Amino acid sequence: MVNIVGAIILGIVAIVCLVFSFLQFNEKGFLFNNAYIFASKKERETMDKKPHYKQSGIIFLMIGIIFLIDAVEMIIKTGWLFYLVIVVAIIAIVYAIISSVVIGRSKK
Repeated sequence: MVNIVGAIILGIVAIVCLVFSFLQFNEKGFLFNNAYIFASKKERETMDKKPHYKQSGIIFLMIGIIFLIDAVEMIIKTGWLFYLVIVVAIIAIVYAIISSVVIGRSKK
C-alpha cells in the first residue's frame, strides 16, 4: 500500500513537471530560469527569453521523466530502473551546463 501511495505522489509530481515543461516550451507563464530570476528589472526587459524558456522546458521535461521512472519503479520493482534515473539526471546536468555556456556566448 505504501508503494502505491508513493507512486501516486511521484506520478503527480511528474505530471506537474511535465505541465511546467509544456508551458516553458510555449513561452507561457513565469520563466523558471536563474538567468531571468537573478537579472535586474532592466535586464529582464531587454533579455532574449527564448533560449532560456527552451532550456527550462528541456530541464523540466527531464525532471518529469525522472519522477515518472521512479513512480514506475515503485510499482514494478525491477531494481534496474534506478540506473536509468541516474543516466537521465546526468544528461540533465550536462545539458544545463552546456546550454548555459552556449547561451552566455551568444550574448557577446
